[in-house]
Amino acid sequence: MSTTESRRTTTEAPRTAADQAAKETLEDYTLRFAPRSYRRWTPMVVATTALGGIAYMADFSIGAGIGLVHGTGNALVAIAVAAVVIFITGFPLAYYGARYNIDLDLITRGSGFGYYGSVVTSVIFASFTFIFFALEGSIMAQGLKLGLGLPLWLGYAVSTLMVIPLVVYGMKALSTLQVWTTPIWLLLMVGPLVYLIANDPGTVDRFLAYPGTNGDGAVNTASVMLGAGVCLSLIAQIGEQIDYLRFMPPKTEANKRTWWTAVVMAGPGWVLLGALKQAIGVFLAVYVLAEVGPAAAPEPIQQFRSAFEAVMPSWVVIPLAVVLVVISQIKINVTNAYSGSLAWTNSFTRVTRHYPGRMVFVLVNLAFALVLMEADMFSFLGSILGFYSNCAIAWVVTVATDIGINKCVLKLSPLQPEFRRGMLHAVNPVGVVAFAAASVLSIAMYFHLLGDALQPYSPVAAAVIAFVVTPLMAVVTKGRYYLRRTDDGIDEPLLDADGNPSAATLDCHVCHQPYERPDVAACATHDAVVCSLCLSTDKLGDHVLPATA
Repeated sequence: MSTTESRRTTTEAPRTAADQAAKETLEDYTLRFAPRSYRRWTPMVVATTALGGIAYMADFSIGAGIGLVHGTGNALVAIAVAAVVIFITGFPLAYYGARYNIDLDLITRGSGFGYYGSVVTSVIFASFTFIFFALEGSIMAQGLKLGLGLPLWLGYAVSTLMVIPLVVYGMKALSTLQVWTTPIWLLLMVGPLVYLIANDPGTVDRFLAYPGTNGDGAVNTASVMLGAGVCLSLIAQIGEQIDYLRFMPPKTEANKRTWWTAVVMAGPGWVLLGALKQAIGVFLAVYVLAEVGPAAAPEPIQQFRSAFEAVMPSWVVIPLAVVLVVISQIKINVTNAYSGSLAWTNSFTRVTRHYPGRMVFVLVNLAFALVLMEADMFSFLGSILGFYSNCAIAWVVTVATDIGINKCVLKLSPLQPEFRRGMLHAVNPVGVVAFAAASVLSIAMYFHLLGDALQPYSPVAAAVIAFVVTPLMAVVTKGRYYLRRTDDGIDEPLLDADGNPSAATLDCHVCHQPYERPDVAACATHDAVVCSLCLSTDKLGDHVLPATA
């Protein structure tokens, strides 16, 4: 067999697998750019869908846990500090996701990590989704135990299995679910609280005066930092927001006001609602503390049961509390399962160059979550989140700094994001070194390896180290490791006249599907183009363009 025939055999054999992978990714656009032809929603529908996932009950538990230990004053300052950091770092990421229609993993690849370097951050994000899935599932199981008498182990299984049918489909199904359930959730959450405060203003005074079990009520830096570290574990939530924001319509002169409103509100703005829920969690924990004790006070089902009792007849209290918990759990855990499956698929496909189907990783993610629930992770929630936050902060701050400083100020990082195989170096030391340094040192601090006095400041260290080392590495490397080549071999421009990704379509010669311009590159061995997924699954690298930079 000639060399030409051999090459034709190796490049054409995977076509069946490539065709199948292409068809499976056209609902959620795993691993790839979300095309304009699919993005039919208005900015406000996308924003509402993205914010629907913020219905999770974990915020109430997180706020309650911080408040019960450190007191209301320290808890509120810690919540505010974390919210400011999350908003500032989330803004550039949300903008890039909405403007260029790519998820956080694709943003991370071109913002300091490289094509394979971002695999580790994809795993971190996937871990975020199953940790919080387990947390929400635990909360739902507590509700099912109180309302229906189900044992916790069975409640864990029910909360996991009921999500599977809802995440089979992508954005179309999720947008419908989130839009229709959000008004019910808001009514059940806000109504009783407003009545409670209006009917008994003394509850506010007791809330503000609560000193905590580890303090005297005075605000101190160590307690604030420990509390902020737990809250900052939620910094990776911006990844789930971007999984929706990447479906934003193109920004034009006609829609720019609503476009920006939607991006800010559903991007970094999620943390405003999150911080409010954490503060409410402190309030409700203090309110129910005398009745249920410190062990049960952080449980949202107990918090809202007591709140409903002050407003409604006794016979309706527990059913409504269970309904609120179940709606909240479904709204966030379909997002956790969906986003987690995308993150696992991203990592696996790049490493193995094989696409097994997103549903495989839906089940993998749910299995991890179920194991955590059965291990009673709810009882040591603060320790898990405090440790996890160091890695999440290091990652998000590194990417945000690369966008804000390296791209926009130093001009050492390409302004337009790149994610395609062949266009990026395998590993970019800028982001990888910054992330590794920030993670390792902050985790060492968290586990007291650098002394007890520094332990509360591990989240601050993660943020500061990532912020300093990211531009330093860009200067040291002179930006050489961002792009492997600057030309993708196609004359058609990537952006249209408004600076949006071009809607021009080209056919991939491997999977024979049409793709919009940003999702393809020229083929190294054929006078044709190849889509980003077929490049990812090209085991021999036959289609990958050679390096020029």
